[in-house]
Amino acid sequence: MTGRGRMKAAFSGDGAPEVPAVLSCYEDIFQRDHWKSLTRFPWWYGQEVDVEKQMLWRREAIANTGEDWFRLPFCPPAASRQEQRIAETAGGVFLIDEESGSRKKIERPPVGDWPEQGYKAPSTPPQTPEAIDALVPISDEDDFTYVRTEGRDALARALLEAFGETLFPNHRTSSPLLRCADLWGFEQMMLNVRAEPDLVRHACRRYLEQAKTTVRRAALLGAEGIWVVDALADMIGPDDYARLGVPFLEQLLAEIRRVDMKSIYYFNGDPAGKWDLILSLPADALAFEDDKKGFKVDVVDVARKLNGRRTLFGNLNAIDVLEKGTDERLKDDVKSQLAAAPLNGGRFVMSIGSPVTPGTSVERVRLYCELVRELGRL
Repeated sequence: MTGRGRMKAAFSGDGAPEVPAVLSCYEDIFQRDHWKSLTRFPWWYGQEVDVEKQMLWRREAIANTGEDWFRLPFCPPAASRQEQRIAETAGGVFLIDEESGSRKKIERPPVGDWPEQGYKAPSTPPQTPEAIDALVPISDEDDFTYVRTEGRDALARALLEAFGETLFPNHRTSSPLLRCADLWGFEQMMLNVRAEPDLVRHACRRYLEQAKTTVRRAALLGAEGIWVVDALADMIGPDDYARLGVPFLEQLLAEIRRVDMKSIYYFNGDPAGKWDLILSLPADALAFEDDKKGFKVDVVDVARKLNGRRTLFGNLNAIDVLEKGTDERLKDDVKSQLAAAPLNGGRFVMSIGSPVTPGTSVERVRLYCELVRELGRL
């Protein structure tokens, strides 16, 4: 079977006779942190406006990884791609706009980087619905065909032509509640969940509409699955999760199904106390974090709970097993996780429970994928 065939079978009611292997949803982090091992092209090709140059490094990176899916990215509109180019000079790498003559220096993304804000409180956090509306704009358009007419799907089309028949195209978005940390930072968001739930609810409505837009645009790109990241929800109580998380997730997951894509709901953190709520969500697949933080979600136990009602993703430990474990430990843990597949009627995708670490070699990732191919035949 092809990777695409394995993935589609894993999402089907009949399940997959061969378990697919993926690296969770953080392919972009893996590529950034392992650039020199994945491709011979310079790092700035990752920010190229030229679709052909983007394809040069992506072909190599995808071939060197060995997983069964790939992420479909947007690219700049055709008009700006015609006006811009990236040039390497003695003074650094620059994005040059031929129309205006402007030059913008591009810095290499640091390995292991995290966004500067890191859920820190902004200088002027919004305190009213109107202030939230100004910071979280939403579109009233129902027609997102500009993705095609403006040529923002050019790179996605090239990737689909190269890999669409053999690998499963996916995209990524975040839960509306998680996005609230962008408005208030971590601490104030948590305080608002308890003290200002109506304000949080208003923000979630706005972020839900933005997420729906992402979903519709991803569908136009040609994505067939979309990973929904839900972090920080483990730090609020079940009642708050039920009021401020679940209703918006239900609508987002329903939108993904409406546009004929498969949804993977990734609960980041300890799901204790929220299992009934998580299992009630209309997700096509569930994924959970690995056990590096002191709690453990045993996918074999989860498979017994699901009993084939939806697809389940694995959560192999990215640090203790994939990066630091012996080859024998890696093989044993892959085999242990694969025991979930028959218990869930073959509706299982082998995955890592968090991003691949910078210290994990590409060879190690390939070994992981090869072990899944070897051991994952039902």
